Amino acid sequence: MFFSTLDFVAITWFIVAAFSYSWFCEHGPYKDRTLSAHMNKRREAWLRVTLDRDLRMVDTAIVAGLQNGTAFFASASLLGIGACFAVLRSSNEIYSLLEDLPFASASGQAEWQLKVFCLLILFAYAFFKFGWSHRLWNYTGILVGALPLPEAKDKEKVEEALQSALAMNLLAGKHFNRGLRTFFLSIGIIGWFIGPILFIIATTWIILVLIRRQFFSESMKAAKNELPAKK
Repeated sequence: MFFSTLDFVAITWFIVAAFSYSWFCEHGPYKDRTLSAHMNKRREAWLRVTLDRDLRMVDTAIVAGLQNGTAFFASASLLGIGACFAVLRSSNEIYSLLEDLPFASASGQAEWQLKVFCLLILFAYAFFKFGWSHRLWNYTGILVGALPLPEAKDKEKVEEALQSALAMNLLAGKHFNRGLRTFFLSIGIIGWFIGPILFIIATTWIILVLIRRQFFSESMKAAKNELPAKK
């Protein structure tokens, strides 16, 4: 048994909090009131405006910008994975240094390595999400480029093309959000290196921040056009 009872409580809280928050935002009763849900409506509005444009350089630039942002986080995930492997490879030297620190809570090197491995798993999951989102943005660019021109007569086919591009757009955004959520939650794992109490506190604080951003932030009000008028 490498971990104490409090460590298992902290791990359980982290898993329950992470999955509960994800479910609540994506499938809960208030899923349509989140920032992500309001931005999904803006995605559809964007593509409908695209149908009225003969020249779509603006739209391709938007897709490219979204794809570049996803690529940045995918690269950051790879750096995190590499850093975790480097730490595990040099665990003897690093743990010997951490033993003398007053805030280091690991009772053994194996426990400390398992904590690093948990952080590695989160970075790996985030990389797969960002990598797949990057690919989906590529597909979205193709589908946006394939949207019929304004003079198209067959409105049914136009709507089918728009819904196809919109569905791919939403999927790319969903996987990006999941990867970014994992990135934020990984900060809680860092608190675990100091102690399980800080792990619980950090996880709770991150979840509360994410809830505020999704439901009560200025960004959500901006997406809903509820910002107060300037005097």
